[in-house]
Parts: sequence; structure tokens; C-alpha cells
Amino acid sequence: MPVSLTSPLLTDLYQLTMIQGYLARDMQAPAVFEFFVRKLPRERNFLVAAGLEQALEYLEGLSFSEEEIDWLRGTGRFRPDLLRWLEKLRFTGSVWAVPEGTVVFQDEPILRVVAPLPQAQLVESRLINLLHFQSLIASKAVRCVLAAPGKLLVDFGMRRAHGAEAALYAARAAWIAGFSGTATVSAGARFGIPVFGTMAHSFVQAHDSETEAFRDFARAQPDNVVLLIDTYDTERAAHKVVRLQRELAAEGIRIRGVRIDSGDLERHAGNVRRILDEGGCGHVTIFSSGSLDEHRLAALLGAGAPIDGFGVGTLLDTSADRPYLDCAYKLEEYAGVPRRKRSEGKATWPGRKQVWRQVRDGLFHHDVLTVQGDPQPGRALLREVMRNGRRLEAPESLEVIRVRLREQLRMLPEPLRGLAPAPPYEVRVSPALQALAEEADRHVRD
Repeated sequence: MPVSLTSPLLTDLYQLTMIQGYLARDMQAPAVFEFFVRKLPRERNFLVAAGLEQALEYLEGLSFSEEEIDWLRGTGRFRPDLLRWLEKLRFTGSVWAVPEGTVVFQDEPILRVVAPLPQAQLVESRLINLLHFQSLIASKAVRCVLAAPGKLLVDFGMRRAHGAEAALYAARAAWIAGFSGTATVSAGARFGIPVFGTMAHSFVQAHDSETEAFRDFARAQPDNVVLLIDTYDTERAAHKVVRLQRELAAEGIRIRGVRIDSGDLERHAGNVRRILDEGGCGHVTIFSSGSLDEHRLAALLGAGAPIDGFGVGTLLDTSADRPYLDCAYKLEEYAGVPRRKRSEGKATWPGRKQVWRQVRDGLFHHDVLTVQGDPQPGRALLREVMRNGRRLEAPESLEVIRVRLREQLRMLPEPLRGLAPAPPYEVRVSPALQALAEEADRHVRD
């Protein structure tokens, strides 16, 4: 049976087996689950929340088709009462979340679901899948933005992303983080993200001469002439670009840039800049790609490499240095009773929580993690975004999200903005939340 990426079957089997158990005991009271990151990786001083829009789309559209119910019935695993419940399923709960583009830290809830227990349980796997990936990539991409301020940054990672959906959402997350655009065409069509592209080595190799390849490409794309010059000899190709620009000028075609994808990027960029400038092509920009990440960008720019833009691909779309976050979606309350996990190294804080952020002298100073309804100085981060299974507001534009993150980056203390590990940002746990944890522990003992 064909299964789409929007199918509720995109879940873990144990979600369905647990729901069968809940229904047998009529355990359908309201449950509170929260999604959060337990601990920040050493390679990340902060995280960026992303993926909320796709999470809400999933919840609003949650339903099983007749064909999917028939397939579940055919497995022989499930009782008729569960299948009847799934046939009628629609998400009826509420969601609280931090807005996309918000800087977050460990133990802080990024999203809270309040719904009948079987519903809140069923959506766990897909919500983690959606929120984890985009937050992971946005948190990697923003480091590139901080390492290369003011530079053109383009997501180049589709070809080595872990599947089509990953490529699409990586482009979205990178755009939220402040990238200039993507090479992934479908991201332009779906999200309105600017699309960038140059040419491949194969285009040059398919021609009998490099100059011929450059000429053909320029005439085919006269308004966007960016030539890949490292197929054979980078510096010799730069001289060819100078000569070709004189020829093309008579046709009204202006070469916009050259791309260098291999070798010693710093050395090649310096040589190419000199050749272009001496040849009267000072307007031609230099764009580099090839196994780049935030550390490589910082090193190149720190060495003074005259590079105007970068294509960041594999290491971004796979978040290669930290390919996962230690995130979780945990039950924090059921039937009005606080619940918490006490496993060694994985203990959670119970109840419906809120994060209050205090700012001093224009910079983030500390956060307070507390129970909902316990006001603290500062600004509350979580807000209600869905009620009775329906969104309360229209989706935010990606530009609004980008601006939010840009403003928050300006308010980050300088050590957190750097690439090196910094002392952890302070997240204080309120007395009210500590008391609720003790209450939850007493309830379990009793």
C-alpha cells in the first residue's frame, strides 16, 4: 500500500499498541506532553526552535483513511475498538509553543500538547521527527551566519541530505537562520525561498574547450552568469573569464561571478581576485563551495580570503558535527495529576511549564523555568497556538521568523555567539516547579 509522508501511519508501532491499552482501561483523560532538549551538545551554545508550522499542519490534518484502517486490520494486531477509534480520529487538543526562530536552551519546553491521552500519545513520533530536524539544522545554519556576517550564504546540501523531505526542510531551516537562499528548487516553489545556482563541472567537461563552455553558458543565462572555474586550472580559467567578459560586453552580457569548489580556497581566491581586478573585472564576485561549515568559513574570512559568498552543503544539511539532539516528548501531567520521569540521567520536570526570559542591558541574562501560572519577571516564551485542534492565528511568514531570530541574535551574550563552547546560559528552576516535582514523587510513592 502506498503511504504518503502525511499519513498517520508514519509513527512507531508502540504508539498504537499503547493506545489499545489506554482504550481497554478507558484512559482518555487530558494528558500534557512537552517536547524539549535535555542537554545542549558541547558544539552548540544555544538552539533555534524551528518546525512548528509543519507540526501544526500535521495535527490539523490528522486522520486515517479507509485504506489505512483496512491495512491495520489486516495485520491482525489490533482490536476492533481501536480501529473504530482510529476511524473517527481527529486531533482535538491544544498546543502551546515558542515561536519559530526563538533561541532556546536545555530543559526548556519548545512545544506542549494538551489532549486526550490516546491522541497526545499517537502524535509523539511525528512531532519529534518534525521539530527535531528543523531545530537541528537551524541551530547549525545560524552558526554559519554568525561566522560569515554579511556574506551571501546558500544552502547547497540537497544531494546528500537524508531524503527529499530532509532536503526541503533543511532549506527552510537554513533560510530561517539567515541564509540568503537555497539551490533546492522545490523549496523556492513551496516556501518562497530565493533560489541560487551556477553550473557543474559536467557542463565544462561536455565541451571541447573551457572557454566554449563559459560562452555557451553565458549566452544561455545572460542575466545570471556565474562560471565554475576549477574544472582544470583555476587561475588559467580566471584569465579566460577576463577575456570572455570583453567579448560578451559587446552583446550586453555581464559576468556576475565565478565559483571555486576545490583546492586551497584561500590561495585560489586571492589569485583569482587579483587576475579579475587587473583585467578590469572588479565587478565579478567570487563564490566558494566544497565541504564548508561554520569553522571553515571563519578560518577563510579570518585569513582575509576575498570571497563574497559561500555554498554550504553536506555538512549543513546533515549537521555533520552533531547529527542529532538529545530531545524528548514526555508526559508531564495526566488527569490533573503531575507526572515525571525519574530515570537516572533522564529525569524530567512535571506539569505545564512556562519559560520566562530576563533581559539586562539589552542582552539575555537568564531564563526561569516554572509552572504555568507562576509569573516571573521578563517575557514568557510559550504561547497558545492551537485550541480544539485548530490554529488560533494564520501561519507566520518566514520573513517574520527570520527577523525574530536576527533580533534575538543581537541580544545573545557575546560568548554564546562564538563558535567555541561557552559557559552554559543560566536556566533557573523556580521553587514552584521544584515543589511540583516533589508532589509528583509523593504521588508515585503513595
